[in-house]
Amino acid sequence: MSEPIAGVFVTGTGTEVGKTVVAAVIARTLAAEGKRVAVFKPAVTGLDEDGEADHELLLRASGSDQSAEEIAPYRYGPPASPHLAASMVDGEIDPEHLRAAARAAASGADALVCEGVGGLLVPLTGRFNRAMRGQGAPSYLVRDLAVDLGYPLVVVASPGLGTINHTLLTIEAARTAGLEVAAVVLTPWPREPTTVERSNHETIAALGGIEVLTLPPLDLAAPASWPELSWRR
Repeated sequence: MSEPIAGVFVTGTGTEVGKTVVAAVIARTLAAEGKRVAVFKPAVTGLDEDGEADHELLLRASGSDQSAEEIAPYRYGPPASPHLAASMVDGEIDPEHLRAAARAAASGADALVCEGVGGLLVPLTGRFNRAMRGQGAPSYLVRDLAVDLGYPLVVVASPGLGTINHTLLTIEAARTAGLEVAAVVLTPWPREPTTVERSNHETIAALGGIEVLTLPPLDLAAPASWPELSWRR
């Protein structure tokens, strides 16, 4: 695809680690630099739950005029892996449609911020067979989409106990596929980090050979109060 001036793919060590918040802050940072920012997320699940949906926060942060369909071409109510959520409504995610939607989002933009779903090895495709109480073998993962798009990765992780293993495994999974890992972001980073949190920061940087950034807790209703966040150094 013809890449915009800047692009990044935000992934995480798992679900609920702050990917959407980090992607939103990056988008706002780019917009504050005067760039026309587009945002993209292949699938959003959990719309049955209360609260602002991921694609809505991305839209608000970026200042884009994209539609929900343009940001997230697949959107589902159940809080489940995308391949399962699609099957629960007798649907299926088409990888080519995702690639085309990402290209369309990037066209006319100076910067594209993509946010993955869950972690890198989360399946996007694979039909769930209710009769057999099982599922067909997933054939397209979030990592595959990241490879197809070709943007550097920002890995989002929690700062606490257990994050060293989760983060280094994610970095390894990315590099094995030939992906560039630009930075790790630990969030929410406390005002007074513990010995464990400081050690995690240092250990991930040393063992991963990677820049480790931090992002404090944010008031999501007040984007003007957010700090800048850039993976480019």
